[in-house]
Amino acid sequence: MDETPRLTLPALPDFLPRAPWWGGDLQTISNYLRPRPRLSAAPERLILPLSDGTGDRLAAALDRPAEPRAELPLMVMLHGLSGDELSANVMRSTKSLLAQGYTVLRLNLRGAGPSRPLSRLQYHAGRSEDLAMALDALPPALTANGIAAVGYSLGGNMLLKFLGERGTASPVRAAVSVSAPIDLAATSIRMLKWRNSPYQAYLMREIRTEALMAISEITATERERVRAARTIRDFDNGFTAPRNGFADADDYYAKTSAKRFLDGIRVPTLVIHAKNDPWVPVEPYLAHDWRANSHLFPVIAPSGGHVGFLGRDRTANWHDLAIGTFLEQAFSRP
Repeated sequence: MDETPRLTLPALPDFLPRAPWWGGDLQTISNYLRPRPRLSAAPERLILPLSDGTGDRLAAALDRPAEPRAELPLMVMLHGLSGDELSANVMRSTKSLLAQGYTVLRLNLRGAGPSRPLSRLQYHAGRSEDLAMALDALPPALTANGIAAVGYSLGGNMLLKFLGERGTASPVRAAVSVSAPIDLAATSIRMLKWRNSPYQAYLMREIRTEALMAISEITATERERVRAARTIRDFDNGFTAPRNGFADADDYYAKTSAKRFLDGIRVPTLVIHAKNDPWVPVEPYLAHDWRANSHLFPVIAPSGGHVGFLGRDRTANWHDLAIGTFLEQAFSRP
């Protein structure tokens, strides 16, 4: 029986969109239209070896706060599909967390951003073993006060899966997911809608470039399939699934979707999503029985788009304010 004391979800302000960012689409593209935030100091570069025999390594950016709080854990940030350490949402959250005294590690998943020249293989939504190996490779001095993590979109699915797989053995003390596609099949279907064709075209350009990097360990047949793919589902069916041991896209989605692992999570985890997210449908969130696991704290906002949540408080995006409030309580409890 789980004897972990129940964490009370702190009161969070209602999300109220800031003009002119009304609706899910404008909230979503605000990440691309607004200037990317800058940090006051250059990060340190960490190279983390993966212990799976591939020789692949992950690059990470380590940011230290001007006024560190010694009792706080290391914050690990996981980007989404086609993202990296410089993704706008990762940078905004990093700036917010640095102001609160956290040391932040912006991790580039396998084959993404600065990890590209260090990796022959690529990340996918269920590659939670990469996160496990990366955390194990961190210098002990960085993790002396434990680890917390935030995952965005695909990175959120990976994080939730990781937490559910490890249960009480998780090295992560508290976590937050934002706009995670917890049902990958439902998300792939949503992306096929005509209204989402511009989003899908953009993402396909990015993930095709990642897969076809010169260093990538990829066969001629795989290259042909990558070039032929017109949708994310095509890409997953012809490339992601077979090269990672799945029968097809449906098998990959079924086995790696975070919804299968939510009940195994045993650390305080805030799960943020918006009903009007144009990429990730809300129905899997509404269908899940969140009461079955006292460690999960779902916050389903009526608006906010996909990792948007640009609200009327101009100090930070609404989800970043929620992250700070949640983590403050999670780390201050006895």
